[in-house]
Amino acid sequence: MSNPIEKLKIKMHELTDTQKKVADFIIKNPMDVAFYTVDQLAGIVGTSTTTIMRLTFSLGYSGYSEFQKGLQEILRSKAAPHTRLEANMKDLTKNDLWLQYVDFQINSIQNTFDVITNESLEKTIKTILNARNIYCTGVRSGLPVAQYLTHGLNRLLGNAKLQNADQSDWIDDVAGFDSTDLVIAISYPRYARRIVDLVSHAKKADATVIAITDSYSSPLAKHADLILPCNSSSLSFHNSITTSIFLSDYLITAVAAQNHEKIKSRLDKVNDILTEINYHHLPSSH
Repeated sequence: MSNPIEKLKIKMHELTDTQKKVADFIIKNPMDVAFYTVDQLAGIVGTSTTTIMRLTFSLGYSGYSEFQKGLQEILRSKAAPHTRLEANMKDLTKNDLWLQYVDFQINSIQNTFDVITNESLEKTIKTILNARNIYCTGVRSGLPVAQYLTHGLNRLLGNAKLQNADQSDWIDDVAGFDSTDLVIAISYPRYARRIVDLVSHAKKADATVIAITDSYSSPLAKHADLILPCNSSSLSFHNSITTSIFLSDYLITAVAAQNHEKIKSRLDKVNDILTEINYHHLPSSH
């Protein structure tokens, strides 16, 4: 796919003053624009969505979505940790880093809220509740999200398993998948090939796949029945899991709310066993 940043630079002298303002903002903030909606970009730059659409048309794109996909693609190819660290450190001031961090994460959660529809969430909850077996999978930064989701869903339902895509054991499980199985896969740029391989074979086995990833253009998306895009940008070098954990916590909460009495009965049994084996440290009575 052609480089939209280079196209903007080449085309700059032909643009109107308003379009130049938009182009300049995109060139300076490509990582942000890669995940803004056209309305968000228009509001930040102070122009109309029509102006932005005309700009993308003039560059040879069918619209903003295609332009944005091109932008995301080139960013992924350059999104090595050291590159992200260098880019992000330029705008940070150590004196108010905590405040910047809090504002950044609040905005990330808001952006995620804006792109995930109630319909997608309802379908996700229904799919989780109807699954025979649930396999949560992730590697590297996606692994703790998969672990958290597995723990919460298994505590509630008893049929969730952590699938480590870095190990070859998943092949044995996938060989037995059918339409009653569910895979929840978590991966962010620069996407793990092993996760893509796992969900690809899961789909071939007719399992349902839910992708928790950064965008609809993620390589997981073409294998997924449901896509839950979560902003994974950070102020440093890494993929942030804040919004994915936020989403996972919601899914666990929503599942618990769907079948309260049945889940309460299961939690009571689990608690009885934990009490019997004296699992928790309790303060001594005086």
